[in-house]
Formats: sequence, C-alpha cells, structure tokens
Amino acid sequence: MKLFQIIPADRAYFGRKDYQQVLAVQRMATDLNVPVEIVVCPLVRDHDGLALSSRNVHLSSAERQSALVLSRGLRVARELFAGGKRDPNKLREAMLRIIADEPTVKLEYLAIVDPTTLAELKHIETAAVALIAARVGATRLIDNEVLEGNAER
Repeated sequence: MKLFQIIPADRAYFGRKDYQQVLAVQRMATDLNVPVEIVVCPLVRDHDGLALSSRNVHLSSAERQSALVLSRGLRVARELFAGGKRDPNKLREAMLRIIADEPTVKLEYLAIVDPTTLAELKHIETAAVALIAARVGATRLIDNEVLEGNAER
C-alpha cells in the first residue's frame, strides 16, 4: 500500500510465480479502492522447467538439478487434471511421489487450493491451484500450477 501511495501508477505488474502474493495484492487493491490495475504476468520457466526466480542464482548446479522435481511434480498434477482427475488427494500423492525421489529437496508445503480463497480443496469443481514451497540447500523456492478446465471424471 505504501508503494502505491508513494509512486502513483495506473498499473502494477506482479508475476504469477508468487500466486499468494498476487492474490493478496489484488484483494488489497479492491478492498481499499486503490485506483491501480493489478496486471498478473505469466510464470516463466527456463528450458528445463524450473520457474525463473532471482533466487535460482543461489543454487549450485547439483541443487538446480534437484529443484527440477518441483516443476515435474506440478506437471504431473497438470497432466492428471487434464486427464479428468478431480481428487486433490490423488494429485498431491502423485506430486509427493515425484518430489520424494529427490532427498535433498525439503518440502515446506504442497497444497491444492481454491484459486480465489486459497482454501484447501476436498474436490475440484472447475479450477484449482497447486502450490509448492521447498528448500533446496539453503534456498527457498516456490512454484505453482493453475489447474483449470471442464473435463470431469
């Protein structure tokens, strides 16, 4: 809020990589009638799937390789969802199996949540967001995947 008061702007750009932050800023702007359009920029991934982040420079090459399990886990969730799976527990289990294969990655949380409220879901009706936070070495990484579509199974 201080930033918006100090530097008046018509638009503010935030990356979808920090999904929770974007949602909080959007809600703040709406609730406090801040005359700023919050523009959500796409999450950008490197050629190997790792979400681009300024924190990636802190990863050794071995840690960077280990960190790839995060995007692989999210990709599996996306594929299962696209195939019609709507049970968040099944999506989490599939993701956890992949992440567990990399013992140097210390998972902080993995959640399948409502895209608007961030409440954990028991069943996915139309959309969800898979959220991950993990430590790889001393570096904390976050990533997410928006799951949306109409197929039910």
